[in-house]
Amino acid sequence: MFNLFSSLMGGASAVDPAEAVNAASANRALIIDVREEAETRSGKAQGALNLPLNRLHLTADPASGHFDKRLAAARKAGHPLYLYCASGARSGRAAGILKRHGFVEVYNLGNLGAWQRGGGKVVR
Repeated sequence: MFNLFSSLMGGASAVDPAEAVNAASANRALIIDVREEAETRSGKAQGALNLPLNRLHLTADPASGHFDKRLAAARKAGHPLYLYCASGARSGRAAGILKRHGFVEVYNLGNLGAWQRGGGKVVR
């Protein structure tokens, strides 16, 4: 059972949402929303970078020519990445993609509700 859960999480560790909120507020972490852009219109974590899962294989790859600048800066600084989506499934898959591209500290928050439970603000 644990192996199934771990594979769904993309090998990412679960994390206390308050830890993610605190790290992001202190500019020591990057929050990434992997939902589609249309889904973010109902709200997203304050300061979150929207990198939809269906394009993450390009935006997370330094060799693609589409490597996201904020993601590159977080990697260079050694900042952890905290991911979320609507349910936690896509963010789990996204964690696997990021790890394959050399990101070490990747955490799956699950969903936007977890961010809010940790004290994070949502912007619309």
